[in-house]
Amino acid sequence: MWRVKEFYEPEGFKDTSKEEIINGEQSLEQNPSPRTGSLPTGEGGGRGSSSLPITSWAEDDRPREKLARIGAENLSNAELLAILIGSGNTNESAVELMKHILKDCENNLGVLGRKSIAELTQYNGIGEAKAISILAACELGKRREHEENLQRKELSTPDDIYTHLLPKIRDLDVEEAYVILLNNNFKHIKTVRLSHGGITETAVDVRLIMKEAVLCNATVVALAHNHPSGNTQPSGNDDQITKQVKHACDTMRLHFLDHLIVTDGAFYSYRENGRV
Repeated sequence: MWRVKEFYEPEGFKDTSKEEIINGEQSLEQNPSPRTGSLPTGEGGGRGSSSLPITSWAEDDRPREKLARIGAENLSNAELLAILIGSGNTNESAVELMKHILKDCENNLGVLGRKSIAELTQYNGIGEAKAISILAACELGKRREHEENLQRKELSTPDDIYTHLLPKIRDLDVEEAYVILLNNNFKHIKTVRLSHGGITETAVDVRLIMKEAVLCNATVVALAHNHPSGNTQPSGNDDQITKQVKHACDTMRLHFLDHLIVTDGAFYSYRENGRV
């Protein structure tokens, strides 16, 4: 049985898609001795860099500080790459320089990762060391995605979800609630324990479910909780939370896959019973 917290419409999330405009004379690091030459070289960023120190920036405009304050997921691609290269050139900050390069790459990190060192060093402010840093970061991103794809299980059916959750909750003597987050192909992204309750009930906050789904870019949501009593039949409160989560998913344009009630040896699926 659920003890349902008061339901609110899912909270809005800050739109971080708009990159912040940063003064062209600024750079992420102070570079007091701009260099000149026919081609950019070395760590300094090539044909001249801004001499303005990072301390002259407004704190909200500093990518490193923004990452520490609000998390890497809330920075644009240009801001993240700017942290890697450290400085721009005399006409562009590090962020603006990376915006310029990304624009030439159709704002696609895959295209950026296929650039050669020679191609990247043609940009004013990108030397060999910076080009190598950019390509190394792109390669790490590809390797991480590959490893995650190998590890992700498909959880498209009630049996899949039951098998996935059973080791976590089969021996519990209290109720626990979980949200299972999946991508468009029903591949597992993340399982989050929402609550740890009593013998006959547990609480769940629908807002927390929506938050977790948005933060990990999930498009499919499944809900599950256990009944320590061994009774798989849903209660009135179970029905109520199912309706609330379904409504929230519809509002957020997420697919609500199922709600499972799990016991050691059996389960009840709202989808199999035509109730979602």
